[in-house]
Amino acid sequence: MKIYTRTGDRGETGLFGGQRVPKDHVRVEAYGEVDELNAVLGIAMGHLVREDLPEAARRLRVVQGDLFALGANLATPAVEDGGRPNDYIPTMPDGRIAEMEDWIDAAEEELAPLTNFILPAGTHASAALHLARTVCRRAERRLISLAGEATIDPSAIRYLNRLSDLLFVWARLANQRAGVPDIPWERDDRRPAPGGV
Repeated sequence: MKIYTRTGDRGETGLFGGQRVPKDHVRVEAYGEVDELNAVLGIAMGHLVREDLPEAARRLRVVQGDLFALGANLATPAVEDGGRPNDYIPTMPDGRIAEMEDWIDAAEEELAPLTNFILPAGTHASAALHLARTVCRRAERRLISLAGEATIDPSAIRYLNRLSDLLFVWARLANQRAGVPDIPWERDDRRPAPGGV
């Protein structure tokens, strides 16, 4: 398979099903954000392995496969939107959202209850997971934009919402396991109020 095809040199790309759309189309933005999230998870996984959190890294490998399937689904317009049926496109796994909730619950058993906002900082793994969380939230927003224009599986939005929760909890867990405390956000009351002098 050649890496370059030159078919996108005029600013368009092909969807699964044959349609061509501009590269800044809302659908391309959505699966592009999911692709970016997948890449950022790869960085986080490397840090998790080095910081002796291999179980979280293994579970993120599972999530990476899910995100690849999600991207393929987003790149395939639904029949209702003029797409063609495609049996090759993988489906999102049933039960993964519930499984992620179990992972969240297990991690929270190790953590002190959160009583205030925290800064996205700490170990390399924690910082990478916080970064992945913010990319996940952006991907979620793009999916919501796409859902306003096209037919998408509503479980995809739920999946990303739960994944961002998981990444937040695991970021805290990475710090906890390393003995690094969460850094609470402290309001700086020295700043003038908006519109003040």
